[in-house]
Amino acid sequence: MATVSVRHVWKEYGAQVVLENVRLEIADHEFVTIVGASGCGKTTFLKMLLGMEQPSRGQILIDGEPIRPEPDPDRGVVFQRYSSFPHLTVLENVMLGLELKSAKFAGRLFGGGRRAAREQALAMLESVGLAHARDRYPAQLSGGMQQRLSIAQAVICKPKILLLDEPFGALDPGVTADMHQLILRLWAENRMTIFMVSHDIQESFQLGTRLLTFDKLRHDPQSPEAYGAGVTYDLKLTRREPRSPGDGRRSALEHRLDRETRLDA
Repeated sequence: MATVSVRHVWKEYGAQVVLENVRLEIADHEFVTIVGASGCGKTTFLKMLLGMEQPSRGQILIDGEPIRPEPDPDRGVVFQRYSSFPHLTVLENVMLGLELKSAKFAGRLFGGGRRAAREQALAMLESVGLAHARDRYPAQLSGGMQQRLSIAQAVICKPKILLLDEPFGALDPGVTADMHQLILRLWAENRMTIFMVSHDIQESFQLGTRLLTFDKLRHDPQSPEAYGAGVTYDLKLTRREPRSPGDGRRSALEHRLDRETRLDA
């Protein structure tokens, strides 16, 4: 279970206000997609959920407890740029998460513990379609395969919350469609709460159960950094069948959000 409460959160860097007075209540197992113009604090918001950044004011609670100020196994993350270790094989990269989790709580894995971790990692690779590539190194993988590896690394420790920062932005449309199916299946099977930043409005409507748009609520041309972004749209979404990459059907709201995002970018 992972509910998230964002209570009057501000993020400031000196005189620059990035986010102001963000208030949200996120239920367990929601798939929250986040869109908005470049520089409006979407990635900063994810970093605060991860524990890499702290709010300047306000508080973020996970299951009623203040968020810990560092990453932990309960919060997985996948970035647009692949984050695997080039000197480790695919299998070793996935096992590493279990090794680090064990080192934090009980020391390194040996014997039966290591064999169990290997079996878990192999099962995860099977789940993401990489079992055949377990002995390859990341440089030997295609872009789509590397992103599957990143997802396997993030999910292997069974996080309550998965954070995705434009994870499919660098992939070809055909590969992206497969990745959408993969992430929806893992979300359902593992009952995670997901936050995903995307620049693709159609993708955000297609995957999410809830869509947030970040934008500045106030503007001062004389002092553009004086005000930060907040949530300007908060929409509950109905799950729809994924559309093919060439399908041009879009709702009026999708067009409107897309237009506003592009104009502000």
